[in-house]
Amino acid sequence: MPGTMRVSIDHYSAVHLAASTARSLAEQCHLPGAMPDQAAVIASELASNLDKHARGGTVYIQPLPLGGGLEILAADRGPGMPELQRCLADGYTTTGTMGAGLGAVTRIATDFTIRTDREGGTLACARLALLEQAPAARQAVGLVCVPADREQHCGDACAVIDTDGARTAIVIDGLGHGPHAAEAAQAALRSFHAAADRPLPHLLTAIHRSLRRTRGAAVGVLRLQSEQAEYCGVGNIRVVALSPHQIHRRLTGQPGVVGWNLPAPQSRSFPLPKGATAVLHSDGIDSRWTHSPSRFLLRLPPSLLAVAVAHNHRSTRDDAAVLAARPCQRDS
Repeated sequence: MPGTMRVSIDHYSAVHLAASTARSLAEQCHLPGAMPDQAAVIASELASNLDKHARGGTVYIQPLPLGGGLEILAADRGPGMPELQRCLADGYTTTGTMGAGLGAVTRIATDFTIRTDREGGTLACARLALLEQAPAARQAVGLVCVPADREQHCGDACAVIDTDGARTAIVIDGLGHGPHAAEAAQAALRSFHAAADRPLPHLLTAIHRSLRRTRGAAVGVLRLQSEQAEYCGVGNIRVVALSPHQIHRRLTGQPGVVGWNLPAPQSRSFPLPKGATAVLHSDGIDSRWTHSPSRFLLRLPPSLLAVAVAHNHRSTRDDAAVLAARPCQRDS
């Protein structure tokens, strides 16, 4: 399946591009009936809102992290929405239009999350899922994976899988850029999907074997269970644990290259307080985002935290992947 499609909303014509991209990706995800058109409406409304009211706006479109649908994310750099609840109502407008925008998104989407801040801007995540996948669409998971500017192929990849009450996530950074880096990343991703329920050191060893004929990669795997996290990584893949109040933990992988010189993989476990989020990201994300995060950023749900970090802290000269997650919600 395709990764994250990124549409910069720097002109009104980009609104149409966002809508057509969402429709096309929904069709690639085999969403039936009117769902591709619904995806286009959601993307159009979110993009139009960015064009009219925000600066530095981008729409990100991708398959749902846990499958079964599509998600459309919008991020900007201000000035925020001072009357958010009124903006979510049908008929409300500040520009003399029909005012269907966010109200329509709220009605159509399976799940819709939005947060706004005067300095942090506005972040929105609209998920459109098959009926039987609606619980997965409401899970506390978010990810974004985008290539460097002017690159057609993304050498980073990420994924998350739920098995037997555990949530296992991976971020991969294929060495270098371009198609060969993407080939290594996709090979690692296939190996992950085939063995995601194995102990993490065994999983990393299996990925290492699958990459022997590629240029190799940095790989980090993370397993989340109730108030507990386990990390195993090689190369510059970072994991961060944060709560609404502070950063709790920062870890990075062991030296080496998966596929070439794998050290004996070592797992490290750490507590994950209730309500805390784990973030896993490649070095295409500037690690300084953890030095003095705003209260607004710390309080974001995973679906919005991932796009906030990617939108504001990625290097435009490098592929970037960021994944944010909490343990499985057993009542979903």
